[in-house]
Amino acid sequence: MSAEESDVIDYLTRGNEEYKKLQEEHQRLEEALSEILKKRHQTTEDEIEKTRIKKEKLIKKDKMAEIIRKYKEQLN
Repeated sequence: MSAEESDVIDYLTRGNEEYKKLQEEHQRLEEALSEILKKRHQTTEDEIEKTRIKKEKLIKKDKMAEIIRKYKEQLN
């Protein structure tokens, strides 16, 4: 990640409620996934939940990337 990209993310985290919320939700999902992966034996339900979490994380990440892209467009 470039310094410019990092600055944009910092700015959006502080100043854009939607971005901040998505980032917090993404982190919460990452923690939930980590808990499932720590289990020695994963059930079928764990596997289903793991897949759901991964999809949800990707959706959040895509939305954050879209916000970054739009913000950069506004700067130009």
